[in-house]
Amino acid sequence: MDCYFCRKNIKEIDFKETEILRRFVSGLGKIRPRKKTGLCASHQRKLSRAIKRARHLGLLSTIEK
Repeated sequence: MDCYFCRKNIKEIDFKETEILRRFVSGLGKIRPRKKTGLCASHQRKLSRAIKRARHLGLLSTIEK
């Protein structure tokens, strides 16, 4: 399985792009693990940082519907 961000050639993950971030959050609002997302280690770290920033600013709630 290839990394989504490597395939799309995305260097930085923007915390304001909530539609992309929602793909990697479970129904209970937890960040999906690397085995489930299929991301490489560096992009998984950047993704979790972006999700946490979006939550802090209220762009992404902890529980998604």
